[in-house]
Amino acid sequence: MKIALVHDYLTQRGGAERVFQLLCKFFPEADVYSSLYDSQNTIDLQGRSVKTTFLQKLPGTKRGFRFYAPLYYSAFRQLDLQEYDLIISSTSSFAKGVRKRPGAMHICFCHNVTRFLWNTRIYLEEYSKFKKFSPLIEPVMQSLRQQDLQYSQEPDLYIANSTTVARRINRIYQRKALVINYPIDTSKFIYSGDKEDYYLISSRIISYKRLDIAIETFNWLGLPLIIIGDGPERKRLEAKSLDNINFLGYVEDNWRKHLMAKAKAVIVTALEDYGLVPIEANASGTPVIAYGAGGVLDTQISGKTGILFNPQTPDALQRAVKQECLQTWNYSAIRDHAINNYSELVFFQQIAKVLEEFYGKSVMANLKIHAEWLADNVAVGARG
Repeated sequence: MKIALVHDYLTQRGGAERVFQLLCKFFPEADVYSSLYDSQNTIDLQGRSVKTTFLQKLPGTKRGFRFYAPLYYSAFRQLDLQEYDLIISSTSSFAKGVRKRPGAMHICFCHNVTRFLWNTRIYLEEYSKFKKFSPLIEPVMQSLRQQDLQYSQEPDLYIANSTTVARRINRIYQRKALVINYPIDTSKFIYSGDKEDYYLISSRIISYKRLDIAIETFNWLGLPLIIIGDGPERKRLEAKSLDNINFLGYVEDNWRKHLMAKAKAVIVTALEDYGLVPIEANASGTPVIAYGAGGVLDTQISGKTGILFNPQTPDALQRAVKQECLQTWNYSAIRDHAINNYSELVFFQQIAKVLEEFYGKSVMANLKIHAEWLADNVAVGARG
């Protein structure tokens, strides 16, 4: 069986790219395609060759790839994938539009619908440098939305990372999606049942993350709060914070995992489509206090792995923090919840189950040796 893996653009390191890296690990003999590839600024593909599109040769695409949005569907449509039996696309925008031969299968790991097309106003607020182009952007967006709807019908099967995203795929693209929650590398987090007297936020400091809610809450409560991460809202929020709130900026992974393991709880104030931070906290044996909407409804058990607050207000968060102070937690059970449900091994097993359902056990025979190697290594990492 010939397999092609296709990703939107390999020019950055983000959650979607980490998932694609896992797919490359699971399918070591698959050919890899992307519209653009910048090996210095994206995931490590262990020397894998990446086949790109005509966009690779255009000036400024690696850093200014968003400006070329009208050309991406054309680029992906021109990829010759006729020799492949199985195409797996990893996309939050254009890679779902690739063409396959009759009889081939296209499985789309859809991280989200194309957000800048279907939520343009919020996207422009987040990327303010594009605001000045608004009068020119909207007619282009209208055309791209029509293409997006058209090419959203290409995949045979959609896989979403959360129930929230699956509903969005169904609402906008009129397609049903299986839900496979994306994993974390559980070996990169340490467990501690000995908690220290502080709460933790790990987040980009941008407006939609709603860190202002946490600032107001902890100013009022006076409890220690550590914030790791950076972003354009940092200076404004620091100016509003009292001495019990400490902004650390970017911290190295080793220090971050220590802070995660020792925190009384990790605070999440944003509405996330999925969100890996709550799972990372749980993998450290740490409960989560999160706004009770979106992806956390897939990953958190209220009263067991964390506390969900609603509405998205300082008053509601204050009540949740006070509830956490009175709660008795089983930290090892919180850790087990993450390991048993959101490890890489579980993710790979779910992919294998999907493939077996569509292709039968014969296709898995080709992947058996690699799957066994993954099982051994992920299990060792989890124990470590």
